[in-house]
Amino acid sequence: MKIYEIGTGYTPIPAQMGAATEIVVEELTRSFLKLNQNVEIIDIADENRVKNDLPIIEVKVPSVFTKSDVSLGIMHKLKRVTYSVALAQKLKKILKNTNEETVLHFHNQYNLFFFLKLVPEKYRKKAKIVYTVHSYIWGTEWEQIKEIVKKRYFQEVFCVKNADAVFVLNDMTQHNLVEKIGVEKSKTLLINNGVNTAVYSPIEDKTNTEIINKYGLKDKKVFIQVGSVCERKNQLTAIKMLSPMMKQDKSIVFCYAGAVISQEYQETIAEYSKANNINDQVIYCGELTPGKQLNDFYNMGLAMICPTTAEGFSLVILEAMSAGVPVLINEQLMFALSKKCLRYKNSEEFVNIISNQILNKAENNALSKNVREVILSEYSWDEIARQYISSFEKH
Repeated sequence: MKIYEIGTGYTPIPAQMGAATEIVVEELTRSFLKLNQNVEIIDIADENRVKNDLPIIEVKVPSVFTKSDVSLGIMHKLKRVTYSVALAQKLKKILKNTNEETVLHFHNQYNLFFFLKLVPEKYRKKAKIVYTVHSYIWGTEWEQIKEIVKKRYFQEVFCVKNADAVFVLNDMTQHNLVEKIGVEKSKTLLINNGVNTAVYSPIEDKTNTEIINKYGLKDKKVFIQVGSVCERKNQLTAIKMLSPMMKQDKSIVFCYAGAVISQEYQETIAEYSKANNINDQVIYCGELTPGKQLNDFYNMGLAMICPTTAEGFSLVILEAMSAGVPVLINEQLMFALSKKCLRYKNSEEFVNIISNQILNKAENNALSKNVREVILSEYSWDEIARQYISSFEKH
């Protein structure tokens, strides 16, 4: 069986920025290789790709489209279409010239949509076409998303209806696809995301990392959040909930990292922090490189706060917990790992958790050990890769 993991074209693999789907493709491929699977990545060509040992087939696009566009504007959409069309032609050529059992594992609606539209059926039938739904939107109650689906996710609807197997990251996504879209339940399967437990792990000296030294955070009580800076990720709510404690204890700081998707939202955070006289305690640390730099960031936190209400299956939650960092989430956030997080439903519960568990050294140490053990036992990429392989063989 030959597996092709399909890069989305958003940014080249290995990702040097917070690009969750690209990280999934990379880590799955590495685990497939360890499990002696015949696998290659098909990805957008980029002359600045970081040096790596991955088997990558490149798809060339005009140079104007090689730059990663975090603003998700018109150039981003044009890049998606351009890459997807070129990708379809590359896959057509591969299928035309192969007689071996082939799996095409897609992770993006544009990529699969154009493949299904542009590649003749006689070639498509030579492969198992499988698709993982990463879109956070599907993990929300149907009445809240049905109009958005009609306007912005009609391509993904077409994809999930025409794929041979559809992988989902949470129960609500599966429910919406089966009950509201009409996808056959027999071809949907829930497989969680995983984490590289060797890369994201506790470090002995958490008081002397590059970021702590850069921002003067030694002896501070640091709370962290990782994710794109935008309304959905909801950094401002984390700051508002922490604000009363920050005013009472100037050693409490909130550090957040990630690409700024909305400059207006970033400015709102700055305005709120200044108006409440906590601007010196609210620190934006930029976009961090996955791996050691991001692991150092996790390790300096007493806890990570994740106030977003819409996620498919957050990689940063897995990474933080793998680093031994407790995670606080809004109880509306539902996926398999969510029950292992510290859940709050309002500001009062949030403050109680911070006061009684996170700032209590003995309690925090116990939490750190427990969350790391949960990840090691259930969420390594090798285990997730085995589940994918089993499903590829069945469908």
